[in-house]
Amino acid sequence: MENIIYDATFHGLLTAIFEVYDHKFTQVNICTENQVQPGFFGCEYMIETDVKKSERVWLGLKNKLSSIAQKQLYHTFLSEEKNIENYILRYVQYAFSGKPGVEHNYSHPDVLKIVQTDKKVRREKHRMEAFIRFQLTKDNLYYAISQPDFNVLPLIEKHFKNRYADQRWMIYDAVRKYGIYYDLNKVERVEITFSENANKGVDISGIYDDHEELYQALWQQYFKSVNIPARKNTKLHIQHMPKRYWKFLIEKQPADW
Repeated sequence: MENIIYDATFHGLLTAIFEVYDHKFTQVNICTENQVQPGFFGCEYMIETDVKKSERVWLGLKNKLSSIAQKQLYHTFLSEEKNIENYILRYVQYAFSGKPGVEHNYSHPDVLKIVQTDKKVRREKHRMEAFIRFQLTKDNLYYAISQPDFNVLPLIEKHFKNRYADQRWMIYDAVRKYGIYYDLNKVERVEITFSENANKGVDISGIYDDHEELYQALWQQYFKSVNIPARKNTKLHIQHMPKRYWKFLIEKQPADW
């Protein structure tokens, strides 16, 4: 068994798949360095990400799969689920096998896994687009803290760039310790380390704009006014807005009045 170790990037994964074919490996386990189990029998093969190699694999898939199926593969990678790299590898091998209708063969366990995982990641993407709440800092930066189940920041940046094109903003993933920052021209990935005093970025009210508390109060009051008690359906509400999002929603914070 060959342990192929890559750098946890999508280009790195595609490079690893290229190496599987190039070296004609038959039994492999693709993983990141921190996923290698101590004492696991087999050879370790460290690969260096090569964009040209990864693009060759992606181009090959483009000739075998629809654009929808390619997106499903990328979304599945962003799920970061355990052993997901090897599901993707087997799916790619199946796609390159030349058999017709690969992406629609849901009886194949790897195809089914990719389709199901893609669905979960897209659901999380849509929830993030709906539940992100920005707060304004004194230097006119709109920021939002999030804790998504999957690594969906790359999937939501286009939505927020289009929707908030006239303001600087940053969305921070507190689970993966990075954010996306828009400077009125482009979106960039940023690495931020919050101090313990800042409560990991959740409570940084000291840098709020002077009018931010008023904005939050108005939003809470609006939410209260449109929330008709007689039509309250808690079960349905939680289904569409899971409780794990609530701590980042302004309308779910206790009012001061």
